Amino acid sequence: MQTSLLNNSNSGGAASAGSGASITGNSAAETKDMFTKLLVAQIKNQDPLSPTDPSQFINQLTQLSQTESLQNLSTLTSANASVLQSMQVLAMGAQVGSDVLVSATSVSLDKSKVGGEITLGNASAKTTLVLTGDDGVKHNVSLGTQPAGVVPFAIDPSALGLPAGSYKMTVETSSKDTPTIAVSGRLNSVRMAGAGSVALNVANVGAVTPSDIIAFNGKSASATQSSL
Repeated sequence: MQTSLLNNSNSGGAASAGSGASITGNSAAETKDMFTKLLVAQIKNQDPLSPTDPSQFINQLTQLSQTESLQNLSTLTSANASVLQSMQVLAMGAQVGSDVLVSATSVSLDKSKVGGEITLGNASAKTTLVLTGDDGVKHNVSLGTQPAGVVPFAIDPSALGLPAGSYKMTVETSSKDTPTIAVSGRLNSVRMAGAGSVALNVANVGAVTPSDIIAFNGKSASATQSSL
């Protein structure tokens, strides 16, 4: 007669009582204690005329060991993730006040100039940064003929007659590329967000993730003096 602690069909006494028990969700200590009690009950209630093959007990003990190892690994992984996340927050927090370059598809404008850059995969005879407001009106910033590579740009709201607000950004090129756009701004804050993520707030852009940061350009003189 072969039995299993995880699915025991024996109708005798304590072994039957434990047949429906589940070890899922228990702590390692609780699981081990329950498993030991079930094993003892199974040995006591086995049929003397048809005893359980000892190899079955060995297999079940092996299952317990594997379960404990997986639970310990899961706990260790969660702890390491928490430590790494805390280290990331501390590292990012030390950069608050720094000027950063952020990958973005929109920009928030007031009266101040905003700089940034696009990265062209191919040369473009005519390059245009297109800003689209919430009203759907498009405003073009001509960047002229540009070689492949990084192309800096500057947005002057006053010169372009742009009211304060949020604008979507796209780039039109003669090569029909869809280059990436990055905006310069000051890192204002770092905080823990939901689901264990880290949220950054960058001037001219808003909320971003650490992976959106392309470069840290250091703190400006005014930011350094204000922190003293």
